[in-house]
Amino acid sequence: MKIIDKYILTSYLKIFFSFFFILMFIFIFHLIWMFIDDLAGKEIDFEIIFKFLLYYSPKLLPLVIPLTVLLASIMTFGNLSENYELAAIKSSGISLFKSMRSLIAFNLLLSVGMFFVANSLIPYAEFKSYNLRKNLAKLKPALAITEGVFNDINTMNIKVAKKYGAENNLLKDVIIHKTNTNSRNLIVIKAEDGELVNSESENILQLILRNGKRYEEIESNTPTNKRFKPHTYVSFDKYTMNIDLRDFNQVDFEEEKYNNTYRMQNISQLNFSIDSLSKKLDLRYDNFGKSFYTRTGISNFQRTIRWDKKFTDDELYVNYRKHLSDFPRDIQISIINSSLNNITGQVQVLTNQKNTFFIKEKIINLHKSNLFDKYSFPLTSIILFFVGAPLGALIRKGGFGLPMVVSLILFLTYHFVGTFSKNAAEDGSIDAILGSWIPNIIMFPLGIYLISRASADKTIFNLDRILNPFRAAFKKIFFKK
Repeated sequence: MKIIDKYILTSYLKIFFSFFFILMFIFIFHLIWMFIDDLAGKEIDFEIIFKFLLYYSPKLLPLVIPLTVLLASIMTFGNLSENYELAAIKSSGISLFKSMRSLIAFNLLLSVGMFFVANSLIPYAEFKSYNLRKNLAKLKPALAITEGVFNDINTMNIKVAKKYGAENNLLKDVIIHKTNTNSRNLIVIKAEDGELVNSESENILQLILRNGKRYEEIESNTPTNKRFKPHTYVSFDKYTMNIDLRDFNQVDFEEEKYNNTYRMQNISQLNFSIDSLSKKLDLRYDNFGKSFYTRTGISNFQRTIRWDKKFTDDELYVNYRKHLSDFPRDIQISIINSSLNNITGQVQVLTNQKNTFFIKEKIINLHKSNLFDKYSFPLTSIILFFVGAPLGALIRKGGFGLPMVVSLILFLTYHFVGTFSKNAAEDGSIDAILGSWIPNIIMFPLGIYLISRASADKTIFNLDRILNPFRAAFKKIFFKK
């Protein structure tokens, strides 16, 4: 390695690792702030907290690495240009691209490493962190209750519209389904408000419900009439339930039984899941199409109606009217009403099934996006390096001022474009592969353009070339004799 390559690489690595550790510290601190409710007040050992942060740290790399590369490349070449070192390098016959070769080699190695991180380390970290957080939630049942969905707590299934209060222990619009020893849902409780209160016993948690109703179906060993179901129905102003916490307090933090989310899968597993889910969805499409066609009754209608293949569409419409004229007036009205009701019902079926298919398609799109992210993320570091290095040479400014501002603007643009494209890919608006690659597709031509401008010692934009036609026009207007 030449002395100049070693010097540039050393300067780059010093800035790179400095910013890497600073950014990781900032993001980890932000992570602690996000999950402070999950960790505080639960008497968790420092070892568990350390594991929690350790397992979440790899998932920060897709944010930290691109920003670090962009900052380090801009600041390195900004310092070289500001101190006229880059001018001395060019005067010795070394072009800008040749001066970047040691850094290109480093970022290529970084891209290879990021591929293995995305394919192996991040799925493993997701697996460990997801299971650890599920186990942490067992230490405090309030954390196990998620808004808007049903949550299993012992033999109860609880759904709340909203959680609020200092400790998130106040509940709004509570629905509880309670099962018996045979796993049958016989008790349903609805209340306007609820509150989780710690009792004197460590193994008991009180759930206080207010302004609600309780319905219980009574099982009979010898039912005389299947239609008749004995039950009790009561209204209450206040109702207290005791929840047994012995199972919650006996938590094994090494238990790992959740392993089926798309974020936990590597490339081969994602390919298998996408293929399996796509085949199941195609089969559901086919089965629904056949069953829907049968339910409409079109096949029976075609067998009974009087028509001829030689008729045109307009003639067939007249033929349908002749078919109706074979019946009395009241029967005609009944046929038309029956047809309208059938159409309304089928439209409702289509609407409901459309929502179901949309959810299934979104799950497949999430798998595809995660798969293509594993290929696009490793190349981000080398692409952003090609953007940052010539940009630093062009702005000719080092330090934490202008390079920091430019880096943040570019990174936020990259990040927001990536977020919007991934959201569009999830709902099927654009293809999943396009959603993952759009940020790189935008940044790569920008990098090529900046390298060409910096190699030719030109500014980013030639303002004189843009403004000269306007200056000439103003001169003709205002200085005309």
